[in-house]
Amino acid sequence: MLLSIESLVLLCLGFFVIATLYSSVGFGGGSSYLALLTLFFVSFFAIRSIALICNLVVVSGSTYLYFKNDHIRLRKFIPFVITSIPMAFLGASFRLKEQVFFIILGCSLIVSAIFLAWQTYTIVNDTDRVKNYPGYLDYIIGGAIGFLSGLVGIGGGIFLAPVLNHMRWDVPIKIAALASFFILVNSISGIGGLALAHTLELPLRETLILTGTVLLGGQLGIRISLKKMSPKGIKRVTAILVFVVGVRVLLKNGLELI
Repeated sequence: MLLSIESLVLLCLGFFVIATLYSSVGFGGGSSYLALLTLFFVSFFAIRSIALICNLVVVSGSTYLYFKNDHIRLRKFIPFVITSIPMAFLGASFRLKEQVFFIILGCSLIVSAIFLAWQTYTIVNDTDRVKNYPGYLDYIIGGAIGFLSGLVGIGGGIFLAPVLNHMRWDVPIKIAALASFFILVNSISGIGGLALAHTLELPLRETLILTGTVLLGGQLGIRISLKKMSPKGIKRVTAILVFVVGVRVLLKNGLELI
């Protein structure tokens, strides 16, 4: 499906803002990409595919930055990844009916918005309050969020980070680094699942332009947003936007009530 120039320009503007805002707090923006894409694309295969590709582009830069600044702890991150990769692959390989997909997507966006807003009130910066949990819990959390991420076409960091912050799993910067790394590997796995199910649909012109747009926005967000803007303020604004569009997707595309 080819978009009109006007629609593509609007979509690019939205994607640029999303990439800039989300990258500043370690996310890829997948949930908001999905929300915007539902307004312009009919095929939910294309919606899932483009969102994952754009997610991957943004968090690749974020992960590199966290690694460069020694915030990536592979030994501590691996349990989440071991279970999330196959589960994200499995979730992405499901060929859902369109209405079911939009119901899950709408609910996921609403939950994402609530979690994102919740995170701004539950982050604890006191390192003495970090708690220890049984090792197996990391595997369970990683697998569950990985499956949901693959099912709806996002990296899952927007679910993982608020949960871990609420649990006081580690200091916020380490959780942000884990979320970025988690999104990276799950996006790759999700793309593989879509390809296996023959549902990877990437309109060439739109995909190239949108990935270029989020690359620029992501790099901007990584380099200057943390210094210029409040992460809590960014999360609260984006939470409102995601919530509104999630309700619209659920009611119009999923339940067909409006």
